[in-house]
Amino acid sequence: MAGDKKKKKNKPTSKKWKSYALEGDKVKRLKRSCPRCGPGVFLSKSKDRLYCGKCHYTSFDKEDVERAQK
Repeated sequence: MAGDKKKKKNKPTSKKWKSYALEGDKVKRLKRSCPRCGPGVFLSKSKDRLYCGKCHYTSFDKEDVERAQK
């Protein structure tokens, strides 16, 4: 009876994060890029700050957060 166990199968949990949107022939960036790292490295946003996971840049300015959410 010990050999009757079923193998555990992991469910795929990947989420598709959208950082770009297509508008006609142009590409629009939906997230703000990091001022230190340059274009292509995006800042993650929470309710009170913007954060870069690569260089650890953090911005607590409320206006920056509101601008990035639009």
